[in-house]
Amino acid sequence: MKTESTKVAIIGLGKIGEAIATNLVKGKHPVILSSRDSEKAKSLEKKFGSLATAKETSAAIKEADVIIPAIYFNSLKEFFQTYSKELEGKIIVDVSNPIAPDGNGGFKKIIGEHESAGQTLSSLIPKSAKLIKAFGTLGAASLVGAAFSSPERKVLFYASDSMNSNQQIEEIISSSGFDPFHVGGIDQSIRIEVFGDLHEFGRLGKTVTREEVKGILTNS
Repeated sequence: MKTESTKVAIIGLGKIGEAIATNLVKGKHPVILSSRDSEKAKSLEKKFGSLATAKETSAAIKEADVIIPAIYFNSLKEFFQTYSKELEGKIIVDVSNPIAPDGNGGFKKIIGEHESAGQTLSSLIPKSAKLIKAFGTLGAASLVGAAFSSPERKVLFYASDSMNSNQQIEEIISSSGFDPFHVGGIDQSIRIEVFGDLHEFGRLGKTVTREEVKGILTNS
């Protein structure tokens, strides 16, 4: 008997949010879509068909098990405060990277060199909620372009302290067309954020398969 899919709400439909939604729908996983631009959410609902439902943010959060706020790092504190009641008991997936343009065509960190978005945000979520770091480990282009690769899927890293949530996040990552790879607790999230050793825009420099990851970790 087929088990019911984990209910996922994507809040924010910029490049990353739309990429995640696109992959989930391609993987036959239903999604709830929400955006300040309600017309964008309705447009994607129409594009994706029966697997997508557009809702107002509060309603989207209440209905879902897993919340993916695909919004800027600097906006997440306000998001957690605004929807603190709705987020209680939810699994929150942090896709953010704490970076900003450096004025020279590149990017710079906007928190301490040894600080991570994952650890910073884990202290701001409602106490009964759980934070998982995932999906921000690849750029939007790779999230779409590398999904469902064959014959071997590309890895998508995640970090979490709550082992009880890993089954759900791995279900979502797999439905998105990637091979989930747990790097450890939230204290390891700096490794899978921009400039980290396991980020596409860090030392890793590319998308990789599980076998390639094993070789990298063995030699590091």
